[in-house]
Amino acid sequence: MTDMAQTSQPVELDRIDRRILAVLQREGRISNVDLAERVALSPTPCLRRVKRLEEQGVIAGYRAELGRRALGLGMTAFVFVNIERHGPRATQAFVEAALAIEQIVACHVLTGSYDFLLEVVARSLDDYAEVMLERLGGLPGVSGLQSCFALRTLKQGSELPLSHLAAGAKR
Repeated sequence: MTDMAQTSQPVELDRIDRRILAVLQREGRISNVDLAERVALSPTPCLRRVKRLEEQGVIAGYRAELGRRALGLGMTAFVFVNIERHGPRATQAFVEAALAIEQIVACHVLTGSYDFLLEVVARSLDDYAEVMLERLGGLPGVSGLQSCFALRTLKQGSELPLSHLAAGAKR
């Protein structure tokens, strides 16, 4: 699973590291030469910093953000899931099966009334119904499902806040 709750302390980042991260979040395809210029470094030290940030897991990867509607995936559902048993094997069986469904684009472990929250994309209500009835309902150990549909997405794929990483910032 990706991005599970981390209990370790964040990596120490200086002002230049934070500037590199801010630029890369907005412009992931920027060349090293342009990035170096934007953060007031020469290209070689800039590339070394980027490589270090990648090795430390601060930069987790690079990808293109695709337009869901442009690709015919105009429906987003949030599915709250409860599972019957909460032991490690039962939980792992559910997680592995859920992660194998391509329409599930996010999976979160929750506290409270539900065990998991899935973000599911689909072409239409009929397409979602098929995913729900044929795939989600058959996931191992599922005891309950509740769906909510996004009427409109106002914010998605946002940059992570970095201001808390500044020297002297309260944690």
